[in-house]
Amino acid sequence: MTGKSMEAGSRYTGKLPRGCALCRKGAKMVLLVTGKCGTACFYCPLSRKKRGRDVVYANELRVKDEEEVLTEARLIDAEGTGITGGDPLVVLDRTLRLIRLLKREFGRDHHVHLYTSTVDPVAFRRLERAGLDELRIHPGISKWKRMEKANYNGAFTRKSMAVGLEVPSIPYLRDDLVSLVTYADRIGLDFVNLNELEFSETNWRRLRARGLEPKDDVSSAAKGSELDLSTPRHYCSSSFKDRVQLRKRIMRRARNVARPGDVITEDGTLLKGIVEGRNRERIREALSKDFHVPDDLMFVDEEKRRVEIAPWILEEIAASLTYDAFIVEEYPTADRLEVERERLSTRPRRR
Repeated sequence: MTGKSMEAGSRYTGKLPRGCALCRKGAKMVLLVTGKCGTACFYCPLSRKKRGRDVVYANELRVKDEEEVLTEARLIDAEGTGITGGDPLVVLDRTLRLIRLLKREFGRDHHVHLYTSTVDPVAFRRLERAGLDELRIHPGISKWKRMEKANYNGAFTRKSMAVGLEVPSIPYLRDDLVSLVTYADRIGLDFVNLNELEFSETNWRRLRARGLEPKDDVSSAAKGSELDLSTPRHYCSSSFKDRVQLRKRIMRRARNVARPGDVITEDGTLLKGIVEGRNRERIREALSKDFHVPDDLMFVDEEKRRVEIAPWILEEIAASLTYDAFIVEEYPTADRLEVERERLSTRPRRR
């Protein structure tokens, strides 16, 4: 494919959309405002905990109120937000309120883009007035070859916000995709984003039923979904999302949530020493009294029922402990997903 190369096989022609440029930096918060959608695309990768459910997530955090949205944005030093779903227009009033909240809190320069499969000119004008910077429309695949007949032209009229299309690259619909991109170029849309099709826990049966398969044993991308076209503005590979966007975003969060005793890896994960036992306060007191561990290098985590300690200290004292001790690697995200753990010691078991 012609154009400018990016990391992990992604490319673009012309100017990269502002929302994509911020994603590339890891500077965009992902704000899912609802899992509900009226389109039911067979390739939708949304997880079971979100799909079809009216829930709100800021990155990996299921939020209960608007303050948690703002807190998550601050924790990654967000320069912008991508509003997604489901379909955000299903909960239009909520979406408008959150756009205004983000602009009010972080200023006009906080870039907000939004994905929708709903084509509603009235709603689009309301989004623009609320401060939306970039609208990404996802037409159903049945319309890709007949966009002119679908009478979308009037819906794309705008004043301040950028408007473009974003769709997946489906291998057996290559001609339809070319028609869609040609249409976008003809009417002068600001961008076209083409995403490599991905398998997920919720869509893999439907993809396989259509003859699609993963391109290799380690990738979630669909075989044949890579593009070699001259017309698209931006092609985003599956691996780009994990190796670039996610990695840089969690690195930003790691710098803000890491405690003095944590070690940030080159991938943005955190290395922690952990000691497990029923009485966490007693463990903390023993570490302080018997091993002279500084208070700022220990933390009692009641949620995970453990005492965290600087890993380099734990490695030195583990052999002398009578508790279960581990070195743990985990994401700095709200869900604190554990990647790996290494056992250092085992507490004696009663016979």
